[in-house]
Amino acid sequence: MHKNRQPMRPIWVDPIDGMIRVIDQRRLPHKLEILKICTPDEMVQAIRHLVVRGAPLIGASGAYGMVLAAKTTAGLAEPDTALTEAARHLISARPTAVNLAWAVDRMLSRILSADSGNDRISLALKEADAILDAEVDNCRKIGNNGFALIQQIHSAKPGQPIQILTHCNAGWLACIEYGTATAPIYAAFDAGIDIHVWVDETRPLNQGARLTSWELGQYGVPHTLITDNAGGHLMQHGMVDMVIVGADRVARSGDAANKIGTYLKALAAWDNHLPFYVAIPSTTFDWTIQNGVQEIPIETRDPDEVRYVDGLYDGRIVQVLVPQACCPVANHAFDVTPARLITGLITERGVCAANEADILRLFPERA
Repeated sequence: MHKNRQPMRPIWVDPIDGMIRVIDQRRLPHKLEILKICTPDEMVQAIRHLVVRGAPLIGASGAYGMVLAAKTTAGLAEPDTALTEAARHLISARPTAVNLAWAVDRMLSRILSADSGNDRISLALKEADAILDAEVDNCRKIGNNGFALIQQIHSAKPGQPIQILTHCNAGWLACIEYGTATAPIYAAFDAGIDIHVWVDETRPLNQGARLTSWELGQYGVPHTLITDNAGGHLMQHGMVDMVIVGADRVARSGDAANKIGTYLKALAAWDNHLPFYVAIPSTTFDWTIQNGVQEIPIETRDPDEVRYVDGLYDGRIVQVLVPQACCPVANHAFDVTPARLITGLITERGVCAANEADILRLFPERA
């Protein structure tokens, strides 16, 4: 999206050395640091350790990881075997977001279609750029389609701000530009609609507090940071008009996996008769899965992500231990919101109900 209204993306190819540059999202909002990624293994580590995160960006990062793989395997005795192993390693970095496997598999197939090493490198870079640009265009269209939903609410309550709640970070840091959940928010803000966003802190890694609030603040969108458990209270007291979240994988039935805590927001929205939308590009659908609750793999992460919190102290980013160091911890990174709790899916092709029939209306080629 934009930093201080200047064009910026979280990943790009350096025109001088051809290496991949990424924003280190672990350091935000206190420091804007750029890392250089030179090898496929370095990209695996960047994905695994949340230097880059968010389903569309993870997919794009995997694609550029395969560009690096094409470079490092050129000239090997068995490059195809090495490329296939690099692809497998990249896909293993994060299990829940389907965009990663989709992008890496697409890249592997495209690279293997070329013969020589130089041809493969050129073809890989072109394909990765195409994946990146397509995700940007998807998010732009998601913004336009979601804007129409915000307009409807605005028309029903003229002169009052539209109150939107979001969970985690599905903004330009996660999605290259515009974001998914934030794209309609930016579109409404640019159109002059009075809008306010409730930003969940999103424990344990505080992506809402660290990233979404930073993005919205950079763009000038009015917002307020809240604790993860405050959303239901706000909904009960008429302080929320709609909920928009992103997702890391959506089943063909409409079940949606997103950051842990999303399911609870959907339950609260359902109980308070509020619309709950999931904004996703088509690359986030897993067309092979019918029952998201039973079939979507849920990543469990390092318990220390729960035990410790990062913050700025005396000009330095430091870690602080919250419970006893020996405290047992379960760190489930995602949950699945059943389709019955989702008002609609906002995609680049339009808005549909969260059920297979209406999803296939927008994507008939998947029938």
